[in-house]
Parts: sequence; C-alpha cells; structure tokens
Amino acid sequence: MLSIVVAKSKNNIIGKDNQLLWYLPADRKKFNEITTNHVVIMGRKTFESIGRVLPDRKSVVFTNNPDFRVDDENVEVVHSMLEIKQYIDDENENFVIGGAMIYRLLMPYVNKMYVTEINEEYEGDTFFPRISEDTWEVVEREDGILDEYNDLEYEFVVYKRKKES
Repeated sequence: MLSIVVAKSKNNIIGKDNQLLWYLPADRKKFNEITTNHVVIMGRKTFESIGRVLPDRKSVVFTNNPDFRVDDENVEVVHSMLEIKQYIDDENENFVIGGAMIYRLLMPYVNKMYVTEINEEYEGDTFFPRISEDTWEVVEREDGILDEYNDLEYEFVVYKRKKES
C-alpha cells in the first residue's frame, strides 16, 4: 500500500531549486514519526537533496539514470514501475516522499496522504498536484502549534481516497 507524506504551501509549492522553502521542526518530527521503520520511496533528486540515508528506514530511490548507485544496504535503486509494484501491492504502508515527478507518477496508486498544509504562499519551481475533493476526503485535521521554533501557521491533514461507487 502506498501513502504520501508531503509539506506544501497554500499554492501547492513544495520546493525551489531542489530545496524546501521553510523551516518547520514540527513537520520534520511528524515526518519521522510517520515514516520511521517503514519504506520510503523517492526520486533521485529528493534523495540527493536529503544528503544522507534516512536512519531506521529502507529507502527506495526511483531514477531513470541507469548509472545511479548507492552503496548502502538500506537503499534500493529502482528504474521501473514494475520494480515499484511490490510496494504498491504490499499490505504494509509504504511512503512516497517526493519529489513532484514521483508524486505525480505514483498518485494513482496512493490510498492515503499525510499533508502538512502551510498557510503561506511561496514562489517555487516544484508543485504538488492539486488535491481534488472528488477523489480525496479529509479524515483527520490537527492544527499546528505555533511556538519559538515553529513560526508558520500550518495544519497536519490526513486524506483518504474515496471509494469508487
């Protein structure tokens, strides 16, 4: 089963120049709570922007580059949807963590999304697909806490794919 984890602005921006545009420790904490001890699926650019192998997770890096390699037993490099199918069919929850191309590619196979919605508009070059109310329903919403470390208005929102009738 695939789920998405993403932080996005009001205008669906998720980054610029392969970087996040905000610093929100509560979002990082939530990301770690959700994804630790699970599989995380990402594109090569996202993997490179993180700059390290995420601890206590298996990382699956999806890339078109046949020469891309990572020498770490916790990283699997894949090059096709056929190789991703095992994670789609898995009864365990596996998390798609970006970037934009990977979100768009895998969105049809996703059943749940964990979205940090930041109540600001940003200028960026990387967008998250629009969340359609026809396809997705909110099943959980939690206001983010503003404090000395988290100075942006935000919410943690969980969406589930609606059942087709």
